[in-house]
Amino acid sequence: MLWQDCKGVDSSCGGRRRVRSAIIIMRLPCSFWFLLLFSTGGLLLLLHLQDLTETVQQSPDAKLIFPHGQSMNKELCPHCPDIDIQAFVLPAKLQAQITKNHRKLLLKSSSSLHQQLIIAPAGQAKNSIKKLTKVQQSRRRLMREVCAKYRSSSSAKAVTRQHVSRIYVEDTHKLLYCEVPKAGCSNWKRVLMVLQGQAVSTGEIQHEQVHYGNHLKRLDSFDRQGIAYRLKTYTKVLFLREPFERLVSAFRDKFESPNSYYHPVFGKPIISKYRSNASQLALRTGEGVTFKEFVQYLLDVHRPVGMDIHWEPVVQLCSPCLIDYDFIGKFETIEEEANMLLRRIGAPANLTFPSFKDRNPNAARTSARITQEYFSQLNLTERQRTYDFYFMDYLMFNYSKPFADLY
Repeated sequence: MLWQDCKGVDSSCGGRRRVRSAIIIMRLPCSFWFLLLFSTGGLLLLLHLQDLTETVQQSPDAKLIFPHGQSMNKELCPHCPDIDIQAFVLPAKLQAQITKNHRKLLLKSSSSLHQQLIIAPAGQAKNSIKKLTKVQQSRRRLMREVCAKYRSSSSAKAVTRQHVSRIYVEDTHKLLYCEVPKAGCSNWKRVLMVLQGQAVSTGEIQHEQVHYGNHLKRLDSFDRQGIAYRLKTYTKVLFLREPFERLVSAFRDKFESPNSYYHPVFGKPIISKYRSNASQLALRTGEGVTFKEFVQYLLDVHRPVGMDIHWEPVVQLCSPCLIDYDFIGKFETIEEEANMLLRRIGAPANLTFPSFKDRNPNAARTSARITQEYFSQLNLTERQRTYDFYFMDYLMFNYSKPFADLY
């Protein structure tokens, strides 16, 4: 009986051990199959990514899909129009560059990938150049039409040294640039110096070197044959700016900032003639000329001091009715158009038009809003007469009337 009880107990104990063992055995396969399935899934994912990469590498029509609604970065493609890009066709020479190391890039944002590979849509650069070429054709056609309409028969005269005195010469790339102050001329001179090999980059050229170093040749320094030859065979370039905006920019630069030349030479006679009860200090220094006084001087047929190139009309500075310019650029789009021109004349690929502000870098660049503020100090008659003063610039280069009440 005792043996039976013990047997029963042993049987009971043995049963418990068997149950416990069965539970352990049941648990092990679950863990094992979980790990096995997880490993298999990871392996399949790795193989899928490998196939995806190889497909991008091998397919001649591979595309990179950009997130919906994402715009192209204008800094990376300054000549491209403002459109939303959904897909970019990969250039053949860049297909081989996508390797396993770039697999992560395929999973990142489109902007990051675009910065790494600098991908541009096929044919878009050509379309941009074609568009800018049409703009140039339109500007040149308008210039010729206005000249033909307003030029008298007596003005059809030979080009003199005076007519080309503001034109700079760059012989290496056969470029003639007519200087229009307050329309990017300082940076254009930097570009010319780099093209001539006088500097490695535009960023290292200081303001004093640009304007007082005499590093650049003017066209009037050549003999008559040299002038005629260059006018006939070189690319003739003109960059200009909205006339009222250019005038305000010149006033702010020369009269609102310290200037050892314009204050005594222009400021003193302007204050003396157009300011009643001027202080002795103002008469002695020429400082503090107001914009209204400056415009009075500009419009006076009996000016107390002569004209200056910084506010002289472009039609007088560059003689566009005597010199048939090949390229007419505008300050409002100067970087895009200047870079297009540099590529056209075969400039070094790393040379681009600089965008930094040459003088008074802390002052806000003269804009349309700032221009409106200055001209609000004038009455309607003064605004109209100023518009008449620059009328040919507005007409010839297709700038709109800056105020609705002008005629």
